[in-house]
Amino acid sequence: MITYDRFVLDNGLRVLVHEDHSTPMAVVNVLYDVGARDENPAQTGFAHLFEHLMFGGSINIPDYDEPLQRAGGENNAYTTNDLTNYYCQLPAENIETAFWLESDRMMSLAFGQKSLDVQKKVVTEEFKEHYINKPYGDVWHKMRELAYTTHPYRWMTIGKELSHIENAHIDDVKAFFFKHYRPVNAILVVAGNVKTENIKRLAAKWFGDIPMGEKYNRQLPQEPSQTEARQQEVHANVPLNALVKTWHMDARLEKGYYVMDLATEILGGGGSSRLYQSLVKEKQLFSSLDCYHFGSTDKGLAAIDGKLVKGVKMEDALKAVDEEIEKIQSEQVSGTELQKVKNKTESVIAFEDMAVMSRAGSLAMYELLGDANMMNTELERYQSITSEDIQLYCKEVFRKENSNTLLYYAK
Repeated sequence: MITYDRFVLDNGLRVLVHEDHSTPMAVVNVLYDVGARDENPAQTGFAHLFEHLMFGGSINIPDYDEPLQRAGGENNAYTTNDLTNYYCQLPAENIETAFWLESDRMMSLAFGQKSLDVQKKVVTEEFKEHYINKPYGDVWHKMRELAYTTHPYRWMTIGKELSHIENAHIDDVKAFFFKHYRPVNAILVVAGNVKTENIKRLAAKWFGDIPMGEKYNRQLPQEPSQTEARQQEVHANVPLNALVKTWHMDARLEKGYYVMDLATEILGGGGSSRLYQSLVKEKQLFSSLDCYHFGSTDKGLAAIDGKLVKGVKMEDALKAVDEEIEKIQSEQVSGTELQKVKNKTESVIAFEDMAVMSRAGSLAMYELLGDANMMNTELERYQSITSEDIQLYCKEVFRKENSNTLLYYAK
């Protein structure tokens, strides 16, 4: 059971405190309710660009990293299609340094043209290295465009195209910041060797006078139900043929999410999974094969992707994948197989909860989803899933007309 205190400042900043006196450290996690799905379709990649800009100097502090390192701290950040998360860890007695740094960049970034140019260059290089020049680098760009016609999940976090970042103007960047990176759209989680009373004082002192900003209310275009199968062929300079399939599935808080989480684990979670045992080990059609889902907040995708063994025909690989899917649709998984993936899920959750850094991140994420206490009840949702649930939901999701297939051929 993870215990925490929660309070909200007058400017709307939600603050959660999790005391753990078994560690000398403290974690300060700031989650902003903005991701790639919140971008203008003609200006994508901004949320990820900000992950870089947030370290490029704020209004009173030219360099974020140096003071934090002097205080014995380390930091990192990540952006997804749904959210942006910044976190740092430092000795608990130096926690005020983190409050000073985080509040200054929430107040305002420095917004220098030079800093923007530097970070644009960094992101542009990252785009080229990982998504243009790397073998298979464009797979998910192509797949998202194929699977989504309407919802902004149709572009990746890095952005839809390079020019969007190259042409990012400082005024657009500022407007994006003051729309999204405001106290009313943020969650601050402090965990570790701290006392709630002291955190209340520090939060009021450092964050209390930052202007609230406007509450951002999402009104994203929803993806219509897919009614016919889509397929695309790509020929590229890659070593092996590859096959990627996706299907639309439930959103993060719906029951189907938990069912599919277990089903993808049964199909593709590691060496003892069905796809690996049958198609990699026994039939030797694939050199690697995975099944997973994207964990999206809105309705997301379940995916199967693999590299074919040289010489194997694409149609044979496709047929074999379809046969495994038909099996999970036509026969209920055994109680033993289901319990095995439930146990694995339980141990993953328990393992994540061991580190104070992950506990802080999870509290922030569940608070964003609507209730931080879900952190303590997630496991019950998984435990309640039956073999029948899995069979029925696999029939619903893995329908041919709900599928998107990318056939990626080596030239």
